[in-house]
Amino acid sequence: MKVCSIAAPASAEEAEAIQDALRPRLDLTGPGPRDPALVAGVDVAYADDLLAAAVVVLDGTSLDVVEQVTVPGRPAFGYVPGLLAFRELPSLVEALERLTVTPDLIVCDGYGLAHPRRFGLACHLGVLTGLPTIGVGKTAFVGSFEPPGRERGSWSELLLDGQVVGRVLRTQDGVKPVFVSVGHRVDLETACHDVLALTPRHRLPETTRAADRLSRSALKAALAASGGPRPRQ
Repeated sequence: MKVCSIAAPASAEEAEAIQDALRPRLDLTGPGPRDPALVAGVDVAYADDLLAAAVVVLDGTSLDVVEQVTVPGRPAFGYVPGLLAFRELPSLVEALERLTVTPDLIVCDGYGLAHPRRFGLACHLGVLTGLPTIGVGKTAFVGSFEPPGRERGSWSELLLDGQVVGRVLRTQDGVKPVFVSVGHRVDLETACHDVLALTPRHRLPETTRAADRLSRSALKAALAASGGPRPRQ
């Protein structure tokens, strides 16, 4: 698959300007793919100045692995909250371009609209790929919410400046919820439906779990080859 790319920003101000310029391209009406045939999970593991980006494509019904790609590299940008996508995008874009199949949905371990400038990694990848994307965060990055009910499927609104930027979704009975926000070409209702389909047994989507394992494994291999330190947990 072909992914549009952008030059790495030279400063935080330039990175914010890129986010502002790309935000109007977002399609937030969806509705997006309900029960997609192929779903990709993306994740990045770090160790000091090294990283490993991973993309895992799963069958949307069986959740079996269809294809997986890893790309080792180095962060392309400094650590700035709200601008973390710029650290990962070059390696993630390269990994996505190496896929021989095109996923119907990309699930990011992070955020979409639930972001200080309403343009998290899921939004950025959505604009660059043109594909439907959603973000599923482990914790709340921004916004306020009421705890959802304890039953699987319960949810509450995630609010930022009085606007709904996502949902706090319970994927398993009695476990901590996840934070779902749309990125591009998916509406929030469809995003939550798909997240529940991807979490039949565990709190996090199988796409996220598979990409996390693969990125950590790839990083360990890269570190072993370089004789570097252990990866961050």
